[in-house]
Amino acid sequence: MVYAGGFLEGTCSHVLDLVRGGLHAYAAFAPAPLRVFFVALVVLDPLVVVLTLRTRPSGIRAAGVVMTLDVLANWYVNWPWIKEDPAALLRPVGLLPITLFGVFVLAMLRPLLHALNGRDARCATADLPVARPPLIRKDAGRQSGPDGNGAHR
Repeated sequence: MVYAGGFLEGTCSHVLDLVRGGLHAYAAFAPAPLRVFFVALVVLDPLVVVLTLRTRPSGIRAAGVVMTLDVLANWYVNWPWIKEDPAALLRPVGLLPITLFGVFVLAMLRPLLHALNGRDARCATADLPVARPPLIRKDAGRQSGPDGNGAHR
């Protein structure tokens, strides 16, 4: 659910940017390939949400790729401001939450993949003992009774 929340927040942020500035919302500070990527996040982020909520390993992998690229792109476009004022990194909006969420996504990548692939014994449920009723044989009627010969006395 943390994945979904983070990627939905990213989706909303990029949708708002596009509503405010159109397709050229990022033209003032990002080169063309990064502008295309930031616009593409409007589709990529919700796709990651759907895949992760459906507990697909591809969703976890996509989350890792998307967040790695997103963090790198944001650091690239924000680097001049960070060099000029390193304290800007500590602001609760912008680069800090993107970076922290990216670290979280990458830190959880392997454990989540192991859990989804059933390799992690702590998360596997397929091998748990299940209470089952005793098997009843087809010839059970002939074996009932105290001595197993079918006679009821």
